Amino acid sequence: MELVARHLRPEIEEALAWSRVVMIHGARQTGKTTLAREIAEARGGTYISLDDDEQRENVLFDPVAFLSIQRCPLALDEVQLGGNRVVVAVKRLVDEDPTPGRFILTGSTNFLTVPGISESLAGRVRIFRLWPLSEAELAGVAPTEIDHWFEGDPRPAPATYLGRADYFARACRGGYPEVIGLGPNQRRRWFDDYVETVVQRDIIALADVRRVASLPRLLRWAAAFTSSEINQTGAAKELEVSRSVIASYLEWLRTVFLLHELPAWSRNLSSRTTSRPKVHLTDAGLAASLLEVEPAALASPTAPASGPLLETFAVDEIARQISVSPRRRVLYHWRNQQDRNNRGREIDLIIEAPNGDVVAVEVKATSSPARQHTDHLRWLRDKIDTVAPGTFRAGILLHTGPLSVSVGDRLHMRPINCLWSA
Repeated sequence: MELVARHLRPEIEEALAWSRVVMIHGARQTGKTTLAREIAEARGGTYISLDDDEQRENVLFDPVAFLSIQRCPLALDEVQLGGNRVVVAVKRLVDEDPTPGRFILTGSTNFLTVPGISESLAGRVRIFRLWPLSEAELAGVAPTEIDHWFEGDPRPAPATYLGRADYFARACRGGYPEVIGLGPNQRRRWFDDYVETVVQRDIIALADVRRVASLPRLLRWAAAFTSSEINQTGAAKELEVSRSVIASYLEWLRTVFLLHELPAWSRNLSSRTTSRPKVHLTDAGLAASLLEVEPAALASPTAPASGPLLETFAVDEIARQISVSPRRRVLYHWRNQQDRNNRGREIDLIIEAPNGDVVAVEVKATSSPARQHTDHLRWLRDKIDTVAPGTFRAGILLHTGPLSVSVGDRLHMRPINCLWSA
């Protein structure tokens, strides 16, 4: 596919001006190697891949001596494969010479959480997460819509209309650069190989995993429950392993960036607010492949997977855009348990700024949203206005139709593609 400009690049370039080490981590095949190599070579630096057996052996023989003679910035790809020896060598070199922009590290695991890598490079490294391609990146559009939400001024309807089938086609395609443009059969085979590679190459190499066959099964289980709260007891029963094994394996799936969690959000609005996190696969295309569903089937109004998969697609797009923003915002979900009147309320996504401002987002697979679809947003707005006036900035209902209207004070309905429309 044609090279796509990554929104994260300006942030990385800026960080190299003051940080000795920049770390780009994220799932395999998201474009980390391409991005790190481009930046290093544009600055007259060097690229070394620890995924290459010969290069890894050369580095590990004497890491300090080998790394010290390379032109900087040195892009060191898949650094977790070098283990603690390489990380300690990098730490020693940047302590001896604290010149900014010396190393660009990449990793397909969250290397700060991998057992055996004892040094965290704390105070020496700026860490970035690279997600699969966002729809905004593919469209060549700056990701500014969420800023408009916090300003209380969502933009009007996008000029381009996408139908329900269009959204599910994009969700099933996903954002991994290698699958853009592939047909359904090729894409399915690519995702099968991808899961096998991540399990066998990354997780098995770093973890004490004794029931290897359970990992792909657990990932499929997670895909079936994407956009839901985690039920580890149910997963243990379904996969016939212990709950402790499920907890460990879920952590490894998060470590290799196949899953991400939304913590439960609370501002003491209700004593019955749930505290369990909600899980999403980090790419809707991967989830669709694991579930073996196609856009045509999902476009049916009765397809059971359509709602959760579309929610994951929208949440992942928002997460990707927030990850490249200079404004620090955190994603949560919110749900309270049913009360004695059998009423439970849930908000798919809460976006919170450091000053306490929040935007609440609901995602619906419907092409014909109705006013009652905003009932939970309205309830939350009124509650927050009572306990923290002025901090509820907007409630957004994202849907698959063309409707773009305001339906009350700070409540808005918008098509999902408002997120990537110019």
